[in-house]
Amino acid sequence: MSPLLLALAVPLQVVPLEVPTPVAATGVFSVAWLSIAAPAVVAAFLMLSGRVADRWGHLLATLAPIVSFGVAAAMFVALLGRPVEQRSVALPLWSWIPTGGWDISVGLQVDQLSITFALLITGVGSLIHVYSIGYMAHDERRRRFFAYLNLFVAAMLLLVLSDNYLVLFVGWEGVGLASYLLIGFWQHKPTAATAAKKAFVVNRVGDIGMSIAVMLMLATFGSSAFTAVNAGSPQMNGTTATVMGLLLLLGACGKSAQVPLQSWLLDAMEGPTPVSALIHAATMVTAGVYLVVRSHAVFAQSEVASLVVVVVGTVTLLFGAWIGCAKDDIKKVLAGSTMSQIGYMMLAAGIGPAGYAFAIFHLVTHGFFKANMFLGAGSVMHAMDDDVDMRHYGALARALPVTFVTFAAGYLAIIGFPFFAGFYSKDHIIEAAWEHSTVAGACAIIGAGVTAFYMTRLMLMTFAGQKRWREHVHPHESPLVMTIPLVVLGIGSVLGGLVLNNAIGSWLNPAVDGESEGAPALIHVTVIGVVTMVVVLAGVAVSFAFFGPRRSIPDTAPASRSPFTVAGRNDLYGDAFNEAVFMRPGQSLTTTLAYVDAHGVDGAVRGLAALFAGVSAGLRRWQSGFVRSYALTMLAGAAVVGAVLILGRLG
Repeated sequence: MSPLLLALAVPLQVVPLEVPTPVAATGVFSVAWLSIAAPAVVAAFLMLSGRVADRWGHLLATLAPIVSFGVAAAMFVALLGRPVEQRSVALPLWSWIPTGGWDISVGLQVDQLSITFALLITGVGSLIHVYSIGYMAHDERRRRFFAYLNLFVAAMLLLVLSDNYLVLFVGWEGVGLASYLLIGFWQHKPTAATAAKKAFVVNRVGDIGMSIAVMLMLATFGSSAFTAVNAGSPQMNGTTATVMGLLLLLGACGKSAQVPLQSWLLDAMEGPTPVSALIHAATMVTAGVYLVVRSHAVFAQSEVASLVVVVVGTVTLLFGAWIGCAKDDIKKVLAGSTMSQIGYMMLAAGIGPAGYAFAIFHLVTHGFFKANMFLGAGSVMHAMDDDVDMRHYGALARALPVTFVTFAAGYLAIIGFPFFAGFYSKDHIIEAAWEHSTVAGACAIIGAGVTAFYMTRLMLMTFAGQKRWREHVHPHESPLVMTIPLVVLGIGSVLGGLVLNNAIGSWLNPAVDGESEGAPALIHVTVIGVVTMVVVLAGVAVSFAFFGPRRSIPDTAPASRSPFTVAGRNDLYGDAFNEAVFMRPGQSLTTTLAYVDAHGVDGAVRGLAALFAGVSAGLRRWQSGFVRSYALTMLAGAAVVGAVLILGRLG
């Protein structure tokens, strides 16, 4: 084992799990399926209705996630009114695969973890739909776009509300399909079409791990239901638990763009900006974190699998921050930050019971401030004639006041400024990481400083300094239908952490078998917290030194750059690595197999056929069809037989 793995390794105590047994659904829980059905039915209708719905289809599509949010909110209130031991509710729907020893059913499980995700998906998703009304107002294929958005929301809700891994996998694949359709929505652009294919292919690699993990569950437990897996996990041997955990992690890496399956995320920015917000804040990349936390029973039985989760999260949070420092494309800077922030969540999830609630806490606050900033970036692009290069911005604070203020709230939240959302959630992760391992904790602190640097760089290059606008650009604030979601998400970026900090641990722990109970809501001063804040302020100061308002920023990237910048601009050579290690050898293998198939297998078949054809052609000459020829042959044969008999007698 490498020194890094040894440094990060901390033995886990394997203990029996005490997860509440789901109770039967009654009241509002009996219509939990409606939250999935509403966007799914509307998506199907819009895709099949044709031009009849072009004028109002987007409004119907926006209503669908709002309905889903209403159902989720009602279930949340109902859960609050129940005793803790009754906050896991099961809703069986129908028998799906009754065969042999298996009887796999489709059902939903509403508990503290799933309802938290449902509220985030439908709440943030609804705001993104509202924003998209303005952003996609002039797109000829707007109806289809909103249908795909609804499909995305429906698939993600199925993923988080299902009661077993096989049904979860259906939602998992639905999310992959929706991301492919939306990333490549403007498929007339070759870059968008390529990005969609890349996201689809890379995610299929992770899906292989996910599908094999489900097969292993069926073989080990005789079921893929969460209750069966949770109950049977303590009886698993270490090898099975490790293999199952690593396979689940492979699936999570694909969806959440974690190393080594991170290469698709930066290219996914080719899709419309609301898609980026939906992927990064409410769907897709959060699925991997959900999978790991939901599978806590499996990871609790394997120190190796949990350690690998910690390593993957730690490496990814640094890689994402590095990439974010080198990009000039405003959306790709935010994409790098998503990699990094999801890395923090994975790190927390890998720590175990002490980190599960913190991982979800940061996921929720990240949903607020990342959706806020992506939609804010879309507002900037809307004002700058779809230009994404920050070197062409500058001095936009006065031209876009609402966008600036709301984006600033997201910026302060992501760097962990005191009393903003990220201050609570990310600092909890850093402290838990430090207690778990000094190496992981130190990397998390470094990541916080680098985050402060590149996010301050983004703010300064976009909203401060001198105008670097192109001649034909005349910035203007976005319409209300786009700025109102920004204001709501900005408020969440400010208050989300404060509201949730004291309650998130105790709320989630029964569903995730956790230990973290949250921290005081107002002031939480620790040595690690102080060190983190000093490092963050240092990152801000360094960014001001290089990109401050008085600094001259060229409108094109400098020709001479450091190797670190070049590596970051090339996404740390992830594509080059995949091409050298997987694509080119795979291409050579495919060419070799095609040659062997054509000249070996097919050659043998064709050669055997030619042999029989030649023999047949030779034998056919003896079949002339003339009776006299056959009589002559018989006479000659009789003569030969007679001669042989006579010679035998004489001998």
